[in-house]
Amino acid sequence: MDSLARAVLEGADAERLEREPVPEQYTAAHLRAEDVGLFDGAAEKDVRRTLRVGPVPMPALAPDEVLVAVMAGSVNYNTVWSAMFEPRPTFDFLRRHGRQGGWAARHDQPYHVLGSDASGVIVRTGSGVRRWRTGDHVVVSCTHVDDQEPATHSDGMLGGEQRIWGFETNFGGLAHYTVVRASQLLSKAAHLTWEEAASIPLCAGTSYRMLVGEHGARMKQGDIVLIWGATGGLGAFAVQLVKNGGGVPIGIVSSEAKAAALSRLGCDVVINRTEIGLGDDDGSDGDPGWAIESGKRVGRIIRREVGEDPHIALDYVGRSTFATSVFLVRRGGTVVTCGSSTGYQHQYDNRYLWMNLKRIVGSHSANLQEQWECNRLVQAGRLMPALSEVHPLDQIGAAARRVQLNRHMGKVGVLCLAPEPGLGVTDPETRARVGEDRLNPLRAPAEDVYAHVPAR
Repeated sequence: MDSLARAVLEGADAERLEREPVPEQYTAAHLRAEDVGLFDGAAEKDVRRTLRVGPVPMPALAPDEVLVAVMAGSVNYNTVWSAMFEPRPTFDFLRRHGRQGGWAARHDQPYHVLGSDASGVIVRTGSGVRRWRTGDHVVVSCTHVDDQEPATHSDGMLGGEQRIWGFETNFGGLAHYTVVRASQLLSKAAHLTWEEAASIPLCAGTSYRMLVGEHGARMKQGDIVLIWGATGGLGAFAVQLVKNGGGVPIGIVSSEAKAAALSRLGCDVVINRTEIGLGDDDGSDGDPGWAIESGKRVGRIIRREVGEDPHIALDYVGRSTFATSVFLVRRGGTVVTCGSSTGYQHQYDNRYLWMNLKRIVGSHSANLQEQWECNRLVQAGRLMPALSEVHPLDQIGAAARRVQLNRHMGKVGVLCLAPEPGLGVTDPETRARVGEDRLNPLRAPAEDVYAHVPAR
């Protein structure tokens, strides 16, 4: 371990952190460009074959950037897509970014350090950074924007050069260090552990924009919100945001275990799709006719439980559910989407959209203000982590494989520099007030949650 990382783990002050030299290399989970064709013609694209952990060169720091010693990160679906090289190799993104020249050229490398969530300690700041200092405990938003684009000043997500850090940029958070723009930083909630804090920004911020922000569905009190995959990372935060906002969450999951976890999360109505013939292998393949029949089944349950049709459907599942979402929401209702984990090509019966004045809203990540508002809820103890399991960095392949096969719930955490789980809490009073029993409602029993972390 390098001396700077050792100083971070010892809780050194800013003066000592700045005295310690920045290492020339650091350990990171990354892809290699020479592996891009590895899955050509393969039926099974096992991400364990392409995710590597090893040394990569330390990049130079731009004036508007900070170097963060990463204590923990988490696995997102973009980690899986990257490792499968689908829908396209991420090295294409890095080359496009690098063509801007200047500091952007650093990103075009034959390796790609992944990871779009992180918590950690600032160890260096660029000459243009004003609001952050060495030693600050932070979490990182995945939204990487160009503040010289006019559209960015309307909404950070509208700029043509907006990218997702650790997916469309290099030097991501599944590593011992990461380089990020100062405009990506948020203060870490002091009552959370490193791994809890790292599990929040991407999925919670995305759910916030989809439901609460002015650019999404604009949920109001009393709204009935249908949430597909409600025990996934996005879904678990969506359930909490709906409850916090006075709405009625309707969660759909795919197993009895997930249904039980969703009940612990406080979801008002829980629907196990396998019990009503909506299993993962039902052969629907997004067929609009099938979607209407399945929508009628789900709609009967919702009306039986709450007396009305949903105002909003939150759908990141995509092809297999989208037509059902369009059918299900009430007249004037909204389908808000941020992804398509089962396929990008959607088919639906457009009559149910135009004749009933429904809306489809596309949503992507969250701008800094939305992330800040969401983080404020986390700091106040009103939005809980959705962490279900934790792995060490050297087992990133196994962790990502669990997400690839949908064998997880909520978020899968990854310990980077943190030597063990449970570290990083600097406000135990707030943690006690919130209550250990309320934190991480999707976790397995206490004796199993860290089963993937070797004893030290």
